[in-house]
Amino acid sequence: MALQRVWIPSPNYSSRGGSSVRLIVVHTAEGARTIESLGNFFASSSAQVSSHTGIDDKRGKIGEYVKRPNKAWTASEFNPVAIQTELCGFASWSTNEWRNNHDNMLRNCADWIAEEAKYYGLPITQLSASQAQGSGRGVCGHNELGARGGGHWDPGPGFPWDYVLDLARGSSPEPSQPDSEEPQVAVALNWADGIHVFELHKDAVWYTWQNKGQTNWNGAKAGSGPAGMSRFCDAKDVVSISAERSAAGALTLIGKKKNGSLVYTWQKPGQNSWNGGEKGKSIAGFIGFAPAPG
Repeated sequence: MALQRVWIPSPNYSSRGGSSVRLIVVHTAEGARTIESLGNFFASSSAQVSSHTGIDDKRGKIGEYVKRPNKAWTASEFNPVAIQTELCGFASWSTNEWRNNHDNMLRNCADWIAEEAKYYGLPITQLSASQAQGSGRGVCGHNELGARGGGHWDPGPGFPWDYVLDLARGSSPEPSQPDSEEPQVAVALNWADGIHVFELHKDAVWYTWQNKGQTNWNGAKAGSGPAGMSRFCDAKDVVSISAERSAAGALTLIGKKKNGSLVYTWQKPGQNSWNGGEKGKSIAGFIGFAPAPG
């Protein structure tokens, strides 16, 4: 998707001094939640900080504060060789938070990376800290720039780099539902409290349910048969899933990974939240359960 760039100029920039751009750098704003509020902050000369662009949850639209030929001020020694964006999020966010609640922001970020990579002729490759701080060409987070880049840790350990870079390379479609291919595994469980259906599609589990005594499924109109699958949790490298209810009544979903190790998540009796998810929402997060045999 070609991004619409909203021009909100910042006075906080300077010359690249003849340096060539070799880094596409992703930051988190750690406060501003919209490209407009971020732009208002950068528009003040007293802020003494800026970024080339800002990205929020509005699909297809980003803020632009400093033009490409100029040096933005957000990564210290690496500003001359970097094109940079600030995501309107937080480095403390988990992978589930990014994927389940800010997919538009991630897709905007992927589109921005793709545009900058094409403009500067850079590979869409994630750089290690030594590569980014050396002479590497590609994509990195602020954290990869170390003390010379300001000593920051954004965009954080939960940032879904593989997902974003796959999107940037054009290898992932725009999903609003699971892809049209047959799921690797589908599990339907009929228990006293209703029916629960989990499907494993590539690197994610999708989910729907029907409560006891009801005639409609989650995601469908009352009284109608069709259901709506919603994205439940990340399942990178998971090749199969199974579901069980414990003697204590907890509903548990177990995933087996390519290396033979197990991961799981659960919902306690009488609750509507899953481990690793948000209260009251049907999203979850797998955690380690058992290592690979041997």
